[in-house]
Amino acid sequence: MIKDISEYKKKKKILIKHNKYYYDHNVSKIDDASYDKLKIELLNFEKNSIIPVNEIKVSDLVGYKPSKKFSKVKHYERMLSLDNAFDKNDIIDFYKRINNYLNFKSNFRLELFAEPKIDGISASLKYINGNLVQGLSRGDGEYGEDITENLLTVSDIPKKLKKLKSGELIVRGEVYIPRSKFNHISEKFANPRNAASGSLRQKDATNTSKIPLSFFAYGTIFMNHDLCNKQSEFLNILKSEGFQINSFGQIVKNEDDLFKNYEKIESVRSQLDYDIDGIVYKVDEFKLQQRLGNLTNSPRWAIAHKFSAEKGISKIKNIEIQIGRTGALTPVAKINPVNIGGVTVSNATLHNEDEIKRKDIRIGDTVIVQRAGDVIPQVVQVDKSKREKNSKKFLFPKKCPCGFETIKEFNKITKKYDAVRRCPDRGYECNLITKEKIKHYVSKDAMNIEGLGKKVVENFWEMNLVKLPQDIYNLNFDKIAKLEGWGKLSAENLKKSINKTKKISLDKFIYSLGIRHIGQENAKILGKYFQSIKFFNKLMTENESSYKDLFELDGIGETQINSLKNFFSNNTNKKVFKELVKNLSISDFKMQLKGKFINKTFMFTGGMEKMSRSEAKQIVENEGGKVLGSPSKKLDYLVIGDSKPTVKKVNQAKDLGIKILKEKDWYKLINP
Repeated sequence: MIKDISEYKKKKKILIKHNKYYYDHNVSKIDDASYDKLKIELLNFEKNSIIPVNEIKVSDLVGYKPSKKFSKVKHYERMLSLDNAFDKNDIIDFYKRINNYLNFKSNFRLELFAEPKIDGISASLKYINGNLVQGLSRGDGEYGEDITENLLTVSDIPKKLKKLKSGELIVRGEVYIPRSKFNHISEKFANPRNAASGSLRQKDATNTSKIPLSFFAYGTIFMNHDLCNKQSEFLNILKSEGFQINSFGQIVKNEDDLFKNYEKIESVRSQLDYDIDGIVYKVDEFKLQQRLGNLTNSPRWAIAHKFSAEKGISKIKNIEIQIGRTGALTPVAKINPVNIGGVTVSNATLHNEDEIKRKDIRIGDTVIVQRAGDVIPQVVQVDKSKREKNSKKFLFPKKCPCGFETIKEFNKITKKYDAVRRCPDRGYECNLITKEKIKHYVSKDAMNIEGLGKKVVENFWEMNLVKLPQDIYNLNFDKIAKLEGWGKLSAENLKKSINKTKKISLDKFIYSLGIRHIGQENAKILGKYFQSIKFFNKLMTENESSYKDLFELDGIGETQINSLKNFFSNNTNKKVFKELVKNLSISDFKMQLKGKFINKTFMFTGGMEKMSRSEAKQIVENEGGKVLGSPSKKLDYLVIGDSKPTVKKVNQAKDLGIKILKEKDWYKLINP
């Protein structure tokens, strides 16, 4: 456990050194378990907020930033991460979400294609007229590294297609090293995945050619010729072209098929010649994949079913309270280090105050710790037979370290108090919240300032270089260049990175403010509505009329509106907002210029027979229209589904003279 900032700096320097070995020199001089232990120690010292398990979205966790050694290329379509399923309930929920969106019967089961999830390095291959012309790494999901020369050395990747000699095709897959071949190079790398990553990211492709890389193809996101209708058919076509396809891939027609296949593959997992960490399920029909579309960071039509959670036994040394960006107090158990599934775990989330009470978790307890995939380790059970006699119940602090009395908010919908206790600070008065807000501001999904990650923010905070977000734009780079671990070039690169991100879209800026309940999707809705920072500025006036129209927006409700009001009622927030606007060039929201519903507004009420309201709304937005949440003079069409439309909304629309479409009229409108 790190005791002070001095020790933190020393260990941080060690971590940076090993990152450089791995990313710049493509070698590992530390085993995975030791690296993970070091990194976890540093992250805990930095007081990073820990998100509860049920709120996790993969991601926010898509890949690494492209290396400066390679040119960056924008993917034809973003390489998204997958949502995770860990048990039968998660799989059933996946089926429900699909059926709800497609408006199918709740017990209907689509055919899914199931295949092992290879633990390798993702790559995207572009073929034009049958020739491999470009190969990209995942990168950050939006931009990948151009590693074409390196991928050309992989024997499993066809350089020319025999049958598909015209048009354009993008093939995605996973590069890996077979276990049997890894033994010959194991002295240079920590594990097969590290070896594959390091090999693909070498500047000289002749070095890559010496590594026994293999490739499994698993899908496509673009083909401008009508090859086939299903994922399973497409893989057979790729197989005929010489691609390696996983032999365990198969159609599953229902839960019974799915779970039998899952158990079968998990039972032979250790005997395979490649590493897998679960099974991926995809809706087999391409047309249904297109209808389902994507969420912000993951496709609706696919999910990764992770293998059983791995567990370990340890002892709780201490319980610390971490404060997140929204003021949430998250208890974290500091445990004796234990190896779970090859990863050394020394921290585990306890979720919230109620969870500690329910499980009666105490300092000194022997506990079972569970780790499943990328999910943060959690304490699942206490072995009370090993509890010491003088053990005392853990008393959750009623005060934030900043001095504020903590609160539990009352939920008007559930009529209960929230499980999470919070620091009530709405501005930047709480230092712990402020640090987390700055970390959010610079993060990948917000301002995306490379070189100013969580560790650097923490360091700059301790040295009083950054105390509020706007301080980032007044940094003394000459001073930074003289800091330990920096230098003139590093400081100059940081300066360029900050300047490069000064131009940002309105929705990204709104999200970067870190307003509670305003996520990426909400920020897009607000950006589309206000269109420019000039109009968004009006919320600063605290004039009720500025907020009134927001109730019309589909996806923005009372919770979000009250959160905006709270944010702009705080003087510090206003000051930060004004200073950021001064330093940035905030571009207007990019409005769609083509589509049959440009400048048209729609509202939906009642259930429809052939599609869900979610899909109908997506169609409107894809065609350049807007979806409103309540009738007003700004509404062009009210679409009434045949099943239980809201009478009040229908009557309001009639009174306002709004055009009302029945379900059959809606289908005629979208397919004239």
